[in-house]
Amino acid sequence: MKHIIILGDGMADWTSERYGGKTLLQHSDTPYMDQLARMGRTGRLITVAPGFHPGSEVANMSVMGYNLPKVYEGRGSLEAASIGVDLQPGDMAMRCNILCVEGDILKNHSAGHITTEEADVLVKHLQEHLGNERIHFYTGVQYRHLLVIKGGNKHIDCTPPHDVPLQPFRPLLVKAEVPDAQETAELINELIFKSQELLANHPLNLQRIAEGKDPANSIWPWSPGYRPQMEPLSVMYPSIQKGSVISAVDLINGIGVYAGLRRIEVEGATGLYNTNYENKVAAALEALKTDDFVYLHIEASDEAGHEGDYDLKQLTIENLDKRVVGPIYEAVNKWDEPVAIAVLPDHPTPCELRTHTAEPVPFLIYYPGIEPDSVQTFDEVACVEGVYGVMKENEFMNEFMKI
Repeated sequence: MKHIIILGDGMADWTSERYGGKTLLQHSDTPYMDQLARMGRTGRLITVAPGFHPGSEVANMSVMGYNLPKVYEGRGSLEAASIGVDLQPGDMAMRCNILCVEGDILKNHSAGHITTEEADVLVKHLQEHLGNERIHFYTGVQYRHLLVIKGGNKHIDCTPPHDVPLQPFRPLLVKAEVPDAQETAELINELIFKSQELLANHPLNLQRIAEGKDPANSIWPWSPGYRPQMEPLSVMYPSIQKGSVISAVDLINGIGVYAGLRRIEVEGATGLYNTNYENKVAAALEALKTDDFVYLHIEASDEAGHEGDYDLKQLTIENLDKRVVGPIYEAVNKWDEPVAIAVLPDHPTPCELRTHTAEPVPFLIYYPGIEPDSVQTFDEVACVEGVYGVMKENEFMNEFMKI
């Protein structure tokens, strides 16, 4: 039995009066997910361990069965692995957004979804003027980049910028949690203000403003940590001798590196609603021919949730159903070797709130011959009645991989 997890990032949502008290998953047209829910078994999964922020790194590591209190070191260290930065002892890695501030307001977390090519120009400019033997900026993907500080103290309080759109940024600057971290906090805040001075009149930003786009005029480092001590999935689940990860997001690819999964790059994978679904499906099916396990991550619904765009999020959910879940099911259903399919979000990203929440997420598991439960549709409400109940920690992954 081969296994594939199809992860719709941020796909879960809250009920809304605009849909007659339904959630977006209930409202959207999702025939394939509903079909797999009818033919398979369902439940809900707690993906955010107590005391943890509901970030995608926390949630996706939980889905894979990792013990967060033991292995979590922030998303910066995971993204470092994804872009090939080998963290040394004492290196503190941080996610470093390039974003847009307007006066004292943090306008958005993505600088209007700046392209990687544009951002690379700015990151190199920052490294040239702010980097040194202790401080290093590395280009990631789109607005998501990396800051490494040698000798940094991770015991600092940082605010994820996607949690605070349109709020004043100064009260959200980095704060030390312990006295020894004060120097690190002050250094990062100094870098934020210096970046604003450097980027304000950069030619690329002047061009973006002339084109009616948001300028990428500030950095925002957050989620600090050191190199994590994660076991490969092949150690945790011996049936995974060879596995792969497919994602447009550095964070997920970094988790894959530490999990011992092969990273598959897909042309046209953007992490947005316009991602190349067909190429990602083709890559997943090709990987399943040789691998035991595939983790297929689709970011689009999360980004739509952060934008607060209900219609766009509906489109991304329906695209996931018709352009990912459907084609994968139809293909593997004809194979001689059976394939177990799991579909789930990592966390909710409610359009109303425009950031992540920690509520349990619905999931389904299907494979040929499974005895179905009574659930008829795949959504946050229906899966409450699922036979798996509410799972936590490594229970979902243990159940999925024992098939």
